[in-house]
Amino acid sequence: MKDVKTKASFSIVYILITLIILMLLQTWIAPKVENVSYSKFKQLIAEGKINSVVVSSRFLKGFDRIQDDHTEPLFPSLMYRTPRVDDQNLVPYLEQHNITIIGENENTFFATLLSWILPALIFVGIWYWAMKRMGQGAGGIMTLGKSKARIVAQTDVGVTFEDVAGQDEAKEELKEVLEFLRNPERFTRLGAKIPKGVLLVGPPGTGKTLLAKAVAGEAGVPFFSIGGSDFIEMFVGLGAARVRDLFEQANKMAPCLVFIDELDALGKARGAGTLGGHDEREQTLNQLLAEMDGFQSTKGVVILAATNRPEILDPALLRPGRFDRHILVDRPDLAGRIAILKVHTKSVILAPDVDLELIARRTPGFTGAELANLVNEAALLAARKDKQQVGNEEFDEALDRIVAGLEKKNRVLNEKEKRTVAYHESGHALVAAFRSTAEPVHKISIVPRGIGALGFTQQLPTEDRYLMSKTELLEKIDVLLGGRAAEEIVFGDITTGAQNDLQRATDIARSMVTLYGMTEKLGHVTYQPPPSPFLNSTPHPAAPREISDETARRIDEEVREIVEDRMKGASETLRQHEDLLHLVAEKLLEKETLEREEFLEIIGRALDSAESPEVTVPPPSELS
Repeated sequence: MKDVKTKASFSIVYILITLIILMLLQTWIAPKVENVSYSKFKQLIAEGKINSVVVSSRFLKGFDRIQDDHTEPLFPSLMYRTPRVDDQNLVPYLEQHNITIIGENENTFFATLLSWILPALIFVGIWYWAMKRMGQGAGGIMTLGKSKARIVAQTDVGVTFEDVAGQDEAKEELKEVLEFLRNPERFTRLGAKIPKGVLLVGPPGTGKTLLAKAVAGEAGVPFFSIGGSDFIEMFVGLGAARVRDLFEQANKMAPCLVFIDELDALGKARGAGTLGGHDEREQTLNQLLAEMDGFQSTKGVVILAATNRPEILDPALLRPGRFDRHILVDRPDLAGRIAILKVHTKSVILAPDVDLELIARRTPGFTGAELANLVNEAALLAARKDKQQVGNEEFDEALDRIVAGLEKKNRVLNEKEKRTVAYHESGHALVAAFRSTAEPVHKISIVPRGIGALGFTQQLPTEDRYLMSKTELLEKIDVLLGGRAAEEIVFGDITTGAQNDLQRATDIARSMVTLYGMTEKLGHVTYQPPPSPFLNSTPHPAAPREISDETARRIDEEVREIVEDRMKGASETLRQHEDLLHLVAEKLLEKETLEREEFLEIIGRALDSAESPEVTVPPPSELS
């Protein structure tokens, strides 16, 4: 009803403006007319003030400039008009004074039609076009306050819960929510209330939006989909109006589901980063809070939302009564990765020797999106080589490409740099081999990849890990510093190649001191807020520090002491096995890439010949 009234008001204003413009155009185009007597008309001709005369059946029109074939001049300035009289001497009189004579077949009806009706029709056409534009799509003026949510049909989605793998717990939770909507009496007869909101929380790429698509594909009730950023506009009050319109539509179609993707764009904690309480985003959030659990609370409308930044959401949005359920959509475990790979390889022609379980073991921490990308990259590589099947070789190459970057075939290292990189990577690998808790070495390469990587040492865990001990963290630092230690031992000099290793080692040491309370000097205390659990980000450097300058100095000293102490340990290990370091580096220079079995064979054979029982190398079976 509001839209109809708004359009009617706009139409009236438009018609009035059109009439005014037509009147102004008629006034501007029409000549200034001065009605004179016939005698005065002839006198003006004699005085030379009239240069042309238009003769019609009823009038004589005299103009102060010569006319062309048109009955009216393009830019007339003055016209003298007098009634025509029966004067036989008129034409000779006009010719005597060299007056241009123009005959006019006067037709008042068609003249009026051309001068008024035709411009009016043009303006009506423009009005119709403008109204049609304003009434359609998300860009129309008349739809600015309307929600951009679209109703998703089950047949349009093409995704069901069978297409979602590796998130069994999340699927069960969402299936229960669908059961609430399909059969509410089953729960309400015992006094239970249907949850108003379900929040999907997890790292990027774990399948939150895919789960929402699966819900839409199996809902059996109307499903609205909208992004969090679709509410926010530059016009004040527009976001709140869209929230109201969204819930009006949802209430009319209840029971139904409303999915808001990237909720953090809309639901960020109020007061953060704004100077006042009247920020447009805050007004929009306030309206959402009121709609979800206000005096006019909705019934039969369940809000499903997704975010990877729950720590920045407003607490009022997360409380029971609004988002009652928080479902974690985490990185899949080994069984989940196997299931995800099976889903994404359904349409891929695999070679018989491809072992999806082995690929899943080699991809710890991968999300569903990353596993889908791995399968696609392997298929693209096989197609590029004109192969009929996707084999292990393509999966190996695709994994290296994702983990270490694209191989840089034009980046040719000189002999000195190549030797330095070989010893650097051999240092990482050997220190890892002689640390009891270090992840086994899977591959060593000195082929340049990515933006700045001149080589890499790939380690793979034997199982999924969720906790790390102090010893494991310290030995992880040892492995990172092994490359720098090898350079210093062999060449007596160091290079810039260890920059990333030093950064990662320092980050681990600082986290041990400031987050995990793993130092005796500073005690079991945390000194900085934890990073986002899902984005692997560190606290912003501009964030206010809640420690004293003295404590900050002691933290820096402790971090430096940990790194320096582990550097000495890594160097000592490599000095004890310097012969092995040379063997591995020379073999790496020869082949450029060493697989796990080749690496173990080199160091195992060397240790056997040296009869060194104090050092044991794990067998290949433990590295799978």
